[in-house]
Amino acid sequence: MLPILFGICIFVLVLVYMAITKTTSKYAQIERFPNEYFYSDPLTNKKEKLPSLFDPPTKSLSVIVPAYNEEARLPVMLKECLEYLEMRTKSDNAFSFEILIVDDGSSDNTTKVSLQYSLKYGCDKIRVLTLVKNRGKGGAVRLGVLSSRGRNILFADADGATCFPDIEKLESSLKSFQDSLQNGKCESIIICGSRAHLEQEAIATRSFLRNLLMHGFHALVWFFAVRTVRDTQCGFKLFTRKAAQETFPSIHIERWAFDVELLFLAEKMNIPIGEVAVKWTEIEGSKVVPVLSWIQMGRDLFLIWLRYTIGAWAPKKK
Repeated sequence: MLPILFGICIFVLVLVYMAITKTTSKYAQIERFPNEYFYSDPLTNKKEKLPSLFDPPTKSLSVIVPAYNEEARLPVMLKECLEYLEMRTKSDNAFSFEILIVDDGSSDNTTKVSLQYSLKYGCDKIRVLTLVKNRGKGGAVRLGVLSSRGRNILFADADGATCFPDIEKLESSLKSFQDSLQNGKCESIIICGSRAHLEQEAIATRSFLRNLLMHGFHALVWFFAVRTVRDTQCGFKLFTRKAAQETFPSIHIERWAFDVELLFLAEKMNIPIGEVAVKWTEIEGSKVVPVLSWIQMGRDLFLIWLRYTIGAWAPKKK
């Protein structure tokens, strides 16, 4: 028992050392390679400048799709997404959308596959941002959001695990918040898709180790960071543009735990957060490595809490 406790103490001390000595900036630094300010137009073969999150919105909805080596799964997700969005534009002339696919430094043909959709539907509807190197899901989502044009912004996983029409549930919850807060004048709101209602079913089908890791992660999230959302990791979240402007420039974590930092910041800023059950199906090909990814997320959770607590990190000043 003593060697285990000693090992835990050493691990915590190492994390504290990392938190204090390896923080280069109190405020998040958004570093982009020159090519990451542009998207490719496959029709003209020209590079066009991406807009900024801080520009006035020109679309009703932006859909951000982070994609790392997703040439096989991405077409399935885009088929459902585009069928729904195209149908919606036909039934509502006031509705407009864009899909921004962020290739997170893939080694396969993710960009090539994505550009085929951009060529078919046009760059006004589908744009492809190819990152120079792999940043992690959080880094890809952040750069996509910072280049979006939507009044509301959704990020959705490329695996298509979430039923895309369930966005209407998130929008309904968003409207309920707007109607109940300050007579509809609350501009900053976040609505999270949730798989918490499926937890008992997951427990019945997963291994003891995966269930242990899941419960341990939930406990760490509640203890160190977020207490208003049961499922912080579902890749289906809707933001008002104002909420995105207030949170995304402040994110430091670029990998799996970025959702937790995002919601942690939202709680600190008193941004209203809703959670809505969505249909979800486990899709083969997950990039999460059960043990290593959970250890990395656990480490990041502790660092999020510690660095904000000691003031090493802070939300960007407006």
